[in-house]
Amino acid sequence: MVKSLSAALVLEDGSIFVGRGFGSLRRVVGEVVFTTGMVGYPESITDPSYQGQILCFTYPLMGNYGVPSWDIRDPWGLPLHFESDKPHVLGVIIHELCEYPSHWANRKSLHEWMLEEGIPGIYGIDTRKLTKKLRVKGVMMGALEVSEGDVDVDSLMSAVEKAPKYDYLDLVAEVTVKEPVVYENPGPTVVVIDCGVKYGILRDLLKRGLRVVRVPRDWSADKILSLEPKGVVVSNGPGNPELNVSTIKATRELIEVGVPVLGICLGNQMVALSLGASTFKLKFGHRGQNKPCIDLETGMCYVTSQNHGFAVKEERLEEYGLTVWWLNADDMTIEGIKHRRKPVIATQFHPEASPGPYDTEYVFDLFMNMMGVNG
Repeated sequence: MVKSLSAALVLEDGSIFVGRGFGSLRRVVGEVVFTTGMVGYPESITDPSYQGQILCFTYPLMGNYGVPSWDIRDPWGLPLHFESDKPHVLGVIIHELCEYPSHWANRKSLHEWMLEEGIPGIYGIDTRKLTKKLRVKGVMMGALEVSEGDVDVDSLMSAVEKAPKYDYLDLVAEVTVKEPVVYENPGPTVVVIDCGVKYGILRDLLKRGLRVVRVPRDWSADKILSLEPKGVVVSNGPGNPELNVSTIKATRELIEVGVPVLGICLGNQMVALSLGASTFKLKFGHRGQNKPCIDLETGMCYVTSQNHGFAVKEERLEEYGLTVWWLNADDMTIEGIKHRRKPVIATQFHPEASPGPYDTEYVFDLFMNMMGVNG
């Protein structure tokens, strides 16, 4: 049973949402964003791409199937129901909290998990109103506090005003590995430049028999090439892609020498930047497991899983040897690119299904073909 707690959320435009608290007694300040997924909250909360953000779930009921055990592992020892080893959201915003979850794998409630991890949450507010505000005005900085007494809203607003803006924070530095991590398999080696990689991406590579070496985001192209990889994956991650100067440089040099490259999410943006293209920030981003994307080569529309706030600009892509591969069916922004001459593909969406649909997992098979490897 959740103890009776107070909670408040304020936005930089002066909006105030007062509700009930759950999780940790704490104040956090970050960018407030929303996701449209109906399920997958353990995966979303542990997705490193949410580093530095306060996440609003638009589906009205959260926590109904609880939180599974970390001890449930896949064949490579990765926790099956989580996308990293810990939560990365700063705070959680929901409409209704389920206090009595029901599922065979449930080990604790959402409240208990957030309390253990030191993450505050607010519920009992109009998440539809909040989401509509973010859609109209764009995502913005906010502060969330959970307290046993009344929350000082003026103090929260002051904290928002003083906080550094999300776009200027080097968040990838907070989520990348510090030393290489090797996942053994009998197949050829693929290097993953870890900018906050989801475990789902690693699983899709590993189940195709590849030996995966996960390296820090600041590794040079020479160090990566010393591992003799068949291909390189530039991973997803949080924040402004333009801040990842060393990763962009390494990606450019790897492409120049002809290494097959797959970019995913933030990796898609950094592939584009490495070749001279530009990126921009979306008004409210694409987050959820139900985002339609069009494959321009076939005309088919696929349901995809997404979590990003930046996108690649279409201007002058042809000059940099790139063609648009995918478009978002909702706003026609770029969701994937290909190089016309080199073995380079990239998707803005997540082709791995964690959480989400399996529609686009074949992107990993295309990567295998580029490397000349039979999966």
